[in-house]
Amino acid sequence: MTDQHPPIDEMQYEQLAQDALRGVIRAALERAASPEGIPGAHHFYLTFKTRAPGVVLPNDVASKYPDEMTIVLQHQYWDLEVTDKHFSVMLKFGGAPKVLNVPFSAIVRFYDPSVQFMLQFDEPEVVEAEIAPLPTPVRDPEAAPAPAASGDDGEAKVVSLDQFRKK
Repeated sequence: MTDQHPPIDEMQYEQLAQDALRGVIRAALERAASPEGIPGAHHFYLTFKTRAPGVVLPNDVASKYPDEMTIVLQHQYWDLEVTDKHFSVMLKFGGAPKVLNVPFSAIVRFYDPSVQFMLQFDEPEVVEAEIAPLPTPVRDPEAAPAPAASGDDGEAKVVSLDQFRKK
């Protein structure tokens, strides 16, 4: 008997097919981002891996959803922007607006319940690195409190406010 090895898919057809199907999601989101918005009763459930490469979430959202998150795009979403590789959208969490940036490669499920249309994908590689904190917003220097005055010995000295009060 001859040992035959299964053929090697050097074209990576499975990955090509998944990339093409992610193009369906991109086209749907592009339509949703148009001035007309999502047509009719359509709405989208997008499930993605929160630690996939390229996903950018606010720290509080990332800590609440450490592995996977599903968002719904129907009536209340803002600033939806779609590129070839990712989308960004503003959603409200607890009444506070938050911007999410999600590469299409991070999406594991897309579902439009209005027509029972669903796409499911292989899970992307997950980044195990710790979530970096967002930079602290810089305050207006004029609004910042003045640094405490200190004496020659390095200790803070008390300044009387009496000289600033109206008499």
